[in-house]
Amino acid sequence: MKEFTFKINGAEYKCAVEEIEAGKTNVTVNGKVYTVETEAPKAAPKPAAPAPKAAAPAQKPAAAAPAPKAEAPKAAAPAAGGVQVKSPLPGSVIKVLVSEGQAVKKGDTLLTLESMKMENAIMAEQDGTVKQIAVSAGQNVMQDDLLIVLG
Repeated sequence: MKEFTFKINGAEYKCAVEEIEAGKTNVTVNGKVYTVETEAPKAAPKPAAPAPKAAAPAQKPAAAAPAPKAEAPKAAAPAAGGVQVKSPLPGSVIKVLVSEGQAVKKGDTLLTLESMKMENAIMAEQDGTVKQIAVSAGQNVMQDDLLIVLG
C-alpha cells in the first residue's frame, strides 16, 4: 500500500492506494474508501530501432495470464554515487525544470509530472548537483522509474 498527502487548492488530502487487482483498486481519501476502476497506462512511443536479423516467433500468453504492463523506455544506468529521484506515481513528464550540472537546493522543483489530470511538482530531497536527467518532457513514466540523479 502506498500513502500520499496531496494539497489541492489549499486543502490537504491523505490518500492510501492499495495494489491494483483485475483493473480495480481501493483508494482511501481522508478515511473514506473508494473503489476505483483503472486502465493500463498507454506506452510511450519507442524510438525506431533496426529490426533484428532473425526474430524468434512470438508466443501467445496463456489465456488466464494477465496482459503484460506497458513500460516507459528505460534510461541508461544511473550515474555512480548519486541519489536517485524516482517517480512517486505513474504519469507523464510535463516539464523538466533543471539541466545537468545545475546546482539545486533541498525543496527546489526538478520537474513537473502530470498524473490523473493533476500536476505534481517533483522536488529535490537534498542539496546537490544534477548529475543525470533520465526523462524528457512528454515521456510517460511508471511508479519508481528513475527521473533524475543528484550528486
